[in-house]
Amino acid sequence: MNPLTLSGYQDEALKTDQRHHDDPGLDFPLLGLFGETGSLLSEVKKKQRDPVAYLGYKDSVVEELGDVLWYLAALAARASLGLDELAVNLDRSLQDWQSTGSAGLSFDAIETPATGVSASPSPAFEQTLLKLAGEVGLLMTDHAAGRLERNRSALKGRLIGVLRALRAAAHEAGITLEVAARANLTKIFDRWPVERRYPSLFDEAFPAHEQLPRQLIIDIAEVESNGKTTVRLT
Repeated sequence: MNPLTLSGYQDEALKTDQRHHDDPGLDFPLLGLFGETGSLLSEVKKKQRDPVAYLGYKDSVVEELGDVLWYLAALAARASLGLDELAVNLDRSLQDWQSTGSAGLSFDAIETPATGVSASPSPAFEQTLLKLAGEVGLLMTDHAAGRLERNRSALKGRLIGVLRALRAAAHEAGITLEVAARANLTKIFDRWPVERRYPSLFDEAFPAHEQLPRQLIIDIAEVESNGKTTVRLT
């Protein structure tokens, strides 16, 4: 499998940005980034609350990390920034700052090997998630205060902080951003395929009397029952 580049992921992810033409501003992806970060923290809370009963923790962590990455990619794109432009400076100091990205920069080049999602969140993972939430909070605060509107460098710095914290959270969880990115692409193209190809009906080869009706008429009516109004479908 060829390494996935950050620009390649961003290009594919943006194909499913349903609102970028009608609503090209930063507000929508910012709200999404904030919400998905909260969802990621919520997964940890659920596992802590019900460590035995909550069985969907591992898959949910991968999915939520991918969702956070998707909104970060959409947000960067609306600011005319590539994920590669952010990633190239993840481990650089201000003295070594690079002003341009690298289209060939892969996730693998900025990550450490993954060990697999652990069965339960570690204290270190919790701390990295809090750091991620803090970085997203600072981004939201600066945007609301108008400090990023005409300051591209400040916006870029905030987005780099979010990506850096997201990478740390993924690594502490035991996966890589590339794993989360690939899972995210599979998810979004399943929900919003570029080319819609519908499978054959499962009963297509059945005799006519064994097939489900191809058209249905449903009557919806309110009825009174025991002093209560209910809806009846016929």
